[in-house]
Amino acid sequence: MAALYACTKCHQRFPFEALSQGQQLCKECRIAHPIVKCTYCRTEFQQESKTNTICKKCAQNVKLYGTPKPCQYCNIIAAFIGNKCQRCTNSEKKYGPPHSCEQCKQQCAFDRKDDRKKVDGKLLCWLCTLSYKRVLQKTKEQCKHLSSSSRASLQEKEQFSRLSTGSHYNSQKTLSTSSIQNEIPKKKAKFDAISANGDSFSPDLALDSPGTDHFVIIAQLKEEVATLKKMLHQKDQMILEKEKKITELKADLQYQESQMRAKMNQMEKTHKEVMEQLQAKNRELLKQAAALSKGKKPEKSGAITSP
Repeated sequence: MAALYACTKCHQRFPFEALSQGQQLCKECRIAHPIVKCTYCRTEFQQESKTNTICKKCAQNVKLYGTPKPCQYCNIIAAFIGNKCQRCTNSEKKYGPPHSCEQCKQQCAFDRKDDRKKVDGKLLCWLCTLSYKRVLQKTKEQCKHLSSSSRASLQEKEQFSRLSTGSHYNSQKTLSTSSIQNEIPKKKAKFDAISANGDSFSPDLALDSPGTDHFVIIAQLKEEVATLKKMLHQKDQMILEKEKKITELKADLQYQESQMRAKMNQMEKTHKEVMEQLQAKNRELLKQAAALSKGKKPEKSGAITSP
């Protein structure tokens, strides 16, 4: 009986082939808790729920320091303290200032002074290294699938050729001499033309090797990946520019609102002062008018009593 292994999530026992290679998860747990990228630091983590889009480390940092800002080197929105993310800060302390990444052309690749740690001899940043390794893994899997399918098709062709040679042996026997005589001058002329041009002729060139199709497919996939990366980088740059514009507009709006509030407060204050001055002047004028009216009354009475 085959040995059974426990899933790391639901702890049910399954055969070894039914569990994932890395985290030893069953099919149901892989569907319920997929591997996703963190919204902030872009590291992969196992999603506990559909609403959970950030990893545990970033969730803790959000509680402590608030929403992060884009890193000044890699542009990843993971700068909780200062203007640099923790990954770039540690790499700068360890390896010195960053260099230009050969893939995305940003100043976020750190030279480790070790060619073995480079990806195909290229100096790449962290994000480009991950995407490059992921593409290589996918191409390897596709090559394995294509090689297995090509082997199966070759086996089918061999079986078909064996069956066909057994059934058509007599008909091929009669046509052998005439076809050979017709083919010899054609092949000779072709060989002479190739030798006259200076090209070396080898019998292997006449055969279609099954690996050439694989190389063509891999080259096409690499070109598609490069164009997709370029488009993704352009869109990321557009998103960053829009986010910067939004923050600038928010800051401008906040500044205008504060200026408007200050202006309104100043106008209210001046209006209050003017009103107080007018009220004081009005009271003074009322007093003067009362005094004048009192002075006029005795004059009128005196004028009436005199003979």
